[in-house]
Amino acid sequence: MAAPSIQRRALLAALLAGPAWHWPSPALAGASEVPDRPGERLAPWQPGWLDIHHIATGRGNATFVLLPDGTSLLIDAGASLNALDVSMAPRPDASRRPGEWIGRYAARHLRRAGLDGIDYLMATHVHPDHTDGVADVSAQLPVRTVIDRGFPDYAYPQHVDAPFAASYRAWVAARRAAGLAVERFRVGSASQVAPRGHRPGGTGWDIRTVAANGVVWSGQGESTRSLFPDLASLPRADWPNENQCSAALRIGYGPFSYFTGGDLTSYTADGALPWQDVLGPAARAAGPVTVATADHHGMFDGLDGDIVRTLRPRVWVIQSWHIAHPDMLQLERMFSERHYPGPRDVFATSVMRENLLANGRLTRRLRSHDGHVVVRVAPGGGHFHVAVTGNADEADIVQLATARMAP
Repeated sequence: MAAPSIQRRALLAALLAGPAWHWPSPALAGASEVPDRPGERLAPWQPGWLDIHHIATGRGNATFVLLPDGTSLLIDAGASLNALDVSMAPRPDASRRPGEWIGRYAARHLRRAGLDGIDYLMATHVHPDHTDGVADVSAQLPVRTVIDRGFPDYAYPQHVDAPFAASYRAWVAARRAAGLAVERFRVGSASQVAPRGHRPGGTGWDIRTVAANGVVWSGQGESTRSLFPDLASLPRADWPNENQCSAALRIGYGPFSYFTGGDLTSYTADGALPWQDVLGPAARAAGPVTVATADHHGMFDGLDGDIVRTLRPRVWVIQSWHIAHPDMLQLERMFSERHYPGPRDVFATSVMRENLLANGRLTRRLRSHDGHVVVRVAPGGGHFHVAVTGNADEADIVQLATARMAP
């Protein structure tokens, strides 16, 4: 009877070992080494580089972006309060609130780049695991412009009466009272997030606002289309929720592209409510990309087969932290070469050991399951690599760095 227990312990040890499961990525022919090496501190951002940091606090989503000219963007700043039986322990620890850790992370990478302040903070939707840390971030460093889907009245599809929503609205109201910029997410725009020109050069990038509030970019110019029916035609129980109203965007830099969509989902109650699939139309508008997030934390209602075939990225990033993140079917789809051929790497920010065991057949294929996932794109977007740094402290030590890859 001892053997199964030993086998289970061995499997758990292997799953939690991390680097033992890392597969090598094919390097570009003739390419030099990447600037990040395991055991060393992550190299600072340089002008011309595009860095996309998926911050792993174990408490929700936060993505810090340094664009090639030094323009900075923070997408969400989550601070979930879920109990430890269903959620990762806070990273690095519980001595600070998640938003404080996020702010400190952004501040030190800005400081190392010789920059100061966040140019844009984009809230994809008002759920605590995406927005409850924004006040803590803004208390540490300037946030020049806030963009969200609900401004100015936060009444569509309905007023959210919850402490986390009231807290976010109060923070926005305080910003407005102080004369600081707040804007509504403008779907279809390629200029709402504009270069600030902090460093010379670094041109050739753009950010397209793809979806929000059930409105999706058409893929042509700045025209859009609406997916949601008139609310008056729907039972209140079928009204769109915060997740389905999430904001999505696409970052382009030369041949490199990146797509992320907050908590957008594709689930339609098995076809009964087809308009609730917003992630599918948003993915089709964005088109194939180099790197994509598995939205809604890789939950059951996120990616469907058509979305995976449409985005077909070289790298998937799962912003995970809850016991249900990621879902096994989501992993199956991301890894399946039936959906699209060729190599792909899947990274996760924080996966609980219970999930690692339950979904071990596929979680063992993850390139990472605990750490900040940093996508680094070279000047011009001609190649990129991924570095995973430790989240148990603030040393930014590289645990894994892939070889250079072509978009």
